[in-house]
Amino acid sequence: MQMKTFFLAQLDREAALTRKAIERVPEGRNDFKPHDRSMELGYLAALVAGMPGWIAFMIDRDELNLDDPSAAGFRTRPLATRAELLASLDAGLVSSRRALQSTTDEHLLTDWAFKMGGKTLQQHPRHIMIADAVFSHLAHHRGQLSVYLRLADSKVPALYGPSADEYF
Repeated sequence: MQMKTFFLAQLDREAALTRKAIERVPEGRNDFKPHDRSMELGYLAALVAGMPGWIAFMIDRDELNLDDPSAAGFRTRPLATRAELLASLDAGLVSSRRALQSTTDEHLLTDWAFKMGGKTLQQHPRHIMIADAVFSHLAHHRGQLSVYLRLADSKVPALYGPSADEYF
């Protein structure tokens, strides 16, 4: 099996779970945070909605250097409405599917780097970065978002199993 086929199938599974979580984000609560050191709900929801789109820039670019002014568009910014969150998710899915469909296993074996503050924070083959920095990282933040949903009195969706609010 080609890696891109594997990643396309995983993207579809993760997109469905991510959509369920984003659909539960309460509007007008962007500034909610469960602790002073926690990120705000609006930022976290936008991060979760945008992460599936990261695959495209991992395939299309050789690095993301947040010190570079051209990278400003890749920084997460809170979005005002659930509709904007879903539109961000959908746009990222379109671009990532396109990138995956047009790539090769050979390209996925080449390095991709994440840089900031004059340092290379991570540099690994693209397939490892997609697995770790997108899919594993997305599951982590989507789980974090589910805790925020509970604390903000929203219904928590069943993701990998039932929740107290929803069964499969």
